[in-house]
Amino acid sequence: MSLTAEPTSAEPRQDRPAPANGTAPQEVLRPHAEDAFAHELAALAAQDDRPRPARWKLSPWAVAAYLLGATLPDGTVITPKYVGPRRIVEVAVTTLATDRALLLLGVPGTAKTWVSEHLAAAVSGDSTLLVQGTAGTPEEAIRYGWNYAQLLAHGPSRAALVPSPVMRAMAEGMTARVEELTRIPADVQDSLITILSEKTLPIPELGQEVQAVRGFSLIATANDRDRGVNELSSALRRRFNTVVLPLPESVEAEVDIVARRVDQIGRSLDLPAGPDGIDEIRRVVTVFRELRDGVTSDGRTKVKSPSGTLSPAEAISVVTNGLALAAHFGDGVLRPADVAAGLLGAVVRDPAADRVVWREYLEAVVRERDGWADFYRACREVTA
Repeated sequence: MSLTAEPTSAEPRQDRPAPANGTAPQEVLRPHAEDAFAHELAALAAQDDRPRPARWKLSPWAVAAYLLGATLPDGTVITPKYVGPRRIVEVAVTTLATDRALLLLGVPGTAKTWVSEHLAAAVSGDSTLLVQGTAGTPEEAIRYGWNYAQLLAHGPSRAALVPSPVMRAMAEGMTARVEELTRIPADVQDSLITILSEKTLPIPELGQEVQAVRGFSLIATANDRDRGVNELSSALRRRFNTVVLPLPESVEAEVDIVARRVDQIGRSLDLPAGPDGIDEIRRVVTVFRELRDGVTSDGRTKVKSPSGTLSPAEAISVVTNGLALAAHFGDGVLRPADVAAGLLGAVVRDPAADRVVWREYLEAVVRERDGWADFYRACREVTA
């Protein structure tokens, strides 16, 4: 199979089709990582003098710097994309530099998809070769499909074959992504075994195969909470190097994560910049961590945990919604009343059991905490 020419810089790929409606990149609601952070990738590429694996846009060191943040010699600031242990990122990047596939594992909301996207953007300059795993994902999404008009008119041929994102990544030496791997039916999962072990994708209808070229890698994500849905076979699991993404170790780390993402999302949605809402962000994070851990931050009071995960991703959603409320229906200052309704929705997933847990937490912990009177009243109001 012929290979397409690879871009020689860290700029976004130019062969990606433009949006059908002609929307300018800066107007896209959620730009791909390689577009949103193109200036950072370009700056890293320009100053990256370390060895790069075949078809990589950056060296492994520069990929890690892109994810973890750095200040370059020319003063360019690379913003952190992942706040967590450096060794986790280094192991993930090193895995992609070998012939092993990478499995990012963790509870929901630990930035698995976010890390996967930014790894692909930094390594290949294109994060769009994506297979979204669901219970209905067919084998064609991982292998290949057919243009049935061509198939009926001319029979099986390369012109009638529709390559999957994985096949394209193999042929072009790119990084493919498979989201929610354990959501995919087991027999479809196992279609990856030959791809990952032999680096070959057979096309028996044509008596041909596609062999992966140097630079091909695959990143999959899976949730800890999905154990037992569609467990990976031992044969497939052996083909992956598994990296577990933990929840933030400290309140400060989690507050930092939430504040950064809320700021990015707020700017993308053109929310008016208001006064610093770090106090409310810290309050939301504290509530989530205490309910998640089953104990208050001082270790003195045990509390019941609700059925939800209460992840940093959910905290980001609660605070972002609160900022929108403050901007459009308040005075622009993030207050307890702005986050109370979002908190209730995040905590109370099971209307019967979780509502009891939430009310007990409000009365036993929030009510007694100094400086939280306004927050307690706001939460009581929406809970009633």
